[in-house]
Amino acid sequence: MRIAAPSLRLTALAVVVLLSACQRGPEVVGAPDFADLVEQVSPSVVNISTVVAELPADAPALPNGEAEPDNLEGAPDWFKRFLEEHQGESEDEPSLENTPQSLGSGFILWKDGYVVTNYHVVRDAKEVIVRLLDRRQFTAQVVGSDEASDLALLRIEAKDLPAVKLGDASKLRPGQWVLAIGSPFGFDYSVTAGIVSAKGRSLITEQYVPFIQTDVAINPGNSGGPLFNLKGEVVGVNSQIYSQSGGYQGLSFSIPIDVAAKVAGQLKEHGRVKRGWLGVVVQEVDRDLAISMKMDKPEGALVARVMPGSPAEKAGLRAGDIILSYNGVELASSTALPPMVGITDPGESAEVKLLREGKQMSLKVAVGVLQPDAEPSLGKHAPEPSPPAAPVPTDALGLTVRPLTDAERRDAQLGGPASGVMVAEARDGPAARAGVRAGDVLLQISGQEIGSPARYREVAGRLTPGQTVPVLVQRRGAPLFLAMDVPEAAVAPSKKP
Repeated sequence: MRIAAPSLRLTALAVVVLLSACQRGPEVVGAPDFADLVEQVSPSVVNISTVVAELPADAPALPNGEAEPDNLEGAPDWFKRFLEEHQGESEDEPSLENTPQSLGSGFILWKDGYVVTNYHVVRDAKEVIVRLLDRRQFTAQVVGSDEASDLALLRIEAKDLPAVKLGDASKLRPGQWVLAIGSPFGFDYSVTAGIVSAKGRSLITEQYVPFIQTDVAINPGNSGGPLFNLKGEVVGVNSQIYSQSGGYQGLSFSIPIDVAAKVAGQLKEHGRVKRGWLGVVVQEVDRDLAISMKMDKPEGALVARVMPGSPAEKAGLRAGDIILSYNGVELASSTALPPMVGITDPGESAEVKLLREGKQMSLKVAVGVLQPDAEPSLGKHAPEPSPPAAPVPTDALGLTVRPLTDAERRDAQLGGPASGVMVAEARDGPAARAGVRAGDVLLQISGQEIGSPARYREVAGRLTPGQTVPVLVQRRGAPLFLAMDVPEAAVAPSKKP
């Protein structure tokens, strides 16, 4: 009888293990074997070298060109030692000037000789050299380049080349395996693999690209190379890394292939890229702004400014509108909007679903063409030397405001005299706690335009104590919405003398 108890305990344990196994999620069984896939797709990958009159200051130093060890930030220590030991061994070594420098990678998009790479790989190049897996080498023509997306299209005189198969980047899921083939530090056809970390990342340098973030090891020289899925399809163009050392630190960014293919198609047809343009400046909707605008949750793109004469203005969009979806695609954040608009063909009609004063509505916008000067910029006028008008004393919101001078109005690129007041002082109070600063131009409070100090006091005096309201300011030429908690002691309305 004593030996039965352990048996029962083991039986119970087995039942628990079986039940636990049934409740587990999908099982992950090791890493895939990429060998066959790499053999299949490598012929479509190319190495790209350039000849420049002078090497750009930010170009990566690579092993197949002469380089000073001190300039090899991000290169491994063994490689720096190798250069120190071998540099200067031959007096006949060519100088850096006019010597091909291995700067990046690329891939064959179309079999009749068209190659895609990054713009920054071929920037300032006098000559571009494309080398294939079979060691054939061609001097390439730059068909066109697009700095905004960091893409370039090259053409070599060759036919029946092994072009890549295009995948669908929109079907990628975080956690899926992807791999890159390129020439990091000049080491041709190096293969690295990792997983998709996130999709739709927005970077300041390329706001029209919804980047794919991965943890694939990307280093200088990988730029312009392909990112493959496990079907051997190209889903992205490796473009950037986030690094404090100059080398790989686990954050790599690739341009989705649908964006790259569309840019390449326009470069092939027109030699340049035409982007869609709405003419709005948008910002993120955070939790406080969502509360101030009576939203259930933070989402969408908050319109902070509508450019005069823009497609958005003609369609009826206003500052304070929250764009919830564009052509039926919901916007989880404001950064999702610029890539969607940019990839829209100019002249097309786009449906914009928005929230205005708590009510949803839809507008049709005839998308325009983005011009180089279409984005808002800071004015160039200096403030007038003459003293401004006397400010209104500090009130319960903690602000001291005054009328704008003509030069300040021009510098802020505002319209008529009824646009905004200058914040002369922002003491500790509700407005300052919301983020309003001295030097801001106050444009709106709770959707009401502020055109004069008197109007400011009138609008502030009608605020409901205890509510959170949106406040629109302009700071250094850029519009910005803030969320302000209205104090219990609101500003009293101005009285006529």
